[in-house]
Amino acid sequence: MKNEMRQEYFQSPSLIGNLLRSLHIDIPLLLGLLMICALSFVILYSAGGQEISLLYRHATRMGLAMLLMIVLAHINPRQFQSFSVALFSVCVLLLIAVAVMGQISMGAQRWLDLGFFRFQPSEFTKLSAPMMLAWYLSEHSLPPRPKQVVGAAILLLVPVLLIAKQPDLGTALLVASSGAAVLFFAGLSWWFMLGIVTLLASLTPVLWHFMREYQRNRVLTFINPEADPMGAGYHIIQSKIAIGSGGINGKGWLGSSQAELDFLPESSTDFIFAVFAEEFGLFGCVGLLALYLLVISRCFYIAVQAQDTYSRLLAGSLAFTFFVYVFVNIGMVIGVLPVVGVPLPLVSYGGTSMVTLMAGFGILMSIHTHRKLLPV
Repeated sequence: MKNEMRQEYFQSPSLIGNLLRSLHIDIPLLLGLLMICALSFVILYSAGGQEISLLYRHATRMGLAMLLMIVLAHINPRQFQSFSVALFSVCVLLLIAVAVMGQISMGAQRWLDLGFFRFQPSEFTKLSAPMMLAWYLSEHSLPPRPKQVVGAAILLLVPVLLIAKQPDLGTALLVASSGAAVLFFAGLSWWFMLGIVTLLASLTPVLWHFMREYQRNRVLTFINPEADPMGAGYHIIQSKIAIGSGGINGKGWLGSSQAELDFLPESSTDFIFAVFAEEFGLFGCVGLLALYLLVISRCFYIAVQAQDTYSRLLAGSLAFTFFVYVFVNIGMVIGVLPVVGVPLPLVSYGGTSMVTLMAGFGILMSIHTHRKLLPV
C-alpha cells in the first residue's frame, strides 16, 4: 500500500505536466507569471491602503485575464495569422470612433462607452498592430525591402497617431515599440533603426509645437522636477523619496510611510514600484527584476523556437513589448524617463492592461505549444 502511494506521489507532477500540456500551457512561462501575480497581491495590499475589496477586484480581473490566456493558447497560430488584418481594421475603426464620440475623462478622450460596458480600444491595438505587421512582412521576402518598410511604417503610424491624439503617449509609445520590434526581427539593421530614432529626435521641435501644455510640463519636470516641487514635480519627488528611504533591506511589508501617509500619488497603479522599493529595498527590487527577466527570457526563447516567419516576428514583438512595459514604468518611477502613465505589468492595479498582457502571453503559449516537433 505504501509503495503504491509513493508511486502515485512521484507520478503526480507528471500528471500535472500532462494536464498543462493538454491545455497548451507553457509551464516555465506560467510559473514566472504566477510568481509575479502572487507578489502583486502582497504589494497591492500595502499600496492600496490594506483594502481587501481592492484585492478581490484585482483577483477577479486576474482570473478573467488568465482564462483568456488559456483560451488563446488553444488557438492555432495560423488562425491568428488569418484574422490579423480584420482585427487590425476593427481596432483602427474603434480608434476613429474614440476620436469622434469617445468619452472624455480627466482631459483625455480614450474610452468608448457602450452603456453596459466601457473599454479602451487603444489597449487592444497593442496586440493587433504587431499581428498586422507580422502578417504583412511574412508575406514578403526578408529582410524587407525599402518599399515594404515604408508600407509597414504607414500601417504602424495610423494607430500610433490616433492614440497620441487622444492623448495617450504611453500607449502610443508601446504600440510604436511593438511595431519597431517586428521590423527589427524581420531583419532591419541596428544602423537603420538608429537612423530612424535620430530622424525622430530631430523632429522634436515640431513635436513640441503640437504637444499639450501638461505634456510639455511633464518633459520640463523630467529635466528639473525641483522647479515645481508642489506641482508638476510632486509625483517624481515623492517617488524618489520612497525609493531612497527603502535603502538596501527596505522598511518591511506594510512599512511604506509614503503610501501610508498618502504622500505618494497613484501608489497602487503607476507608482506601485516606489512602494515596493520602500518596503523591500534594493534586494527586493533585484528579486522582482529577476522574475521579470525570467519571463522576458522565456518569451524570447519561444520566439527563437518559432517555426514560421509570422510566429517568430509576432512572438519577438510581444516579448519586446513586455520588456518596454517594465523598462518605461521603472524608468519613470526612478526619474530617468518622463512620466507617461505606463503601469508596472502584472503588478499595478488595473483591468484592461492585465487582460491585454495575458492575451499576449496566451498567443506566445499558442506559438510554442503548437509547434510540430521535428524528428531527431
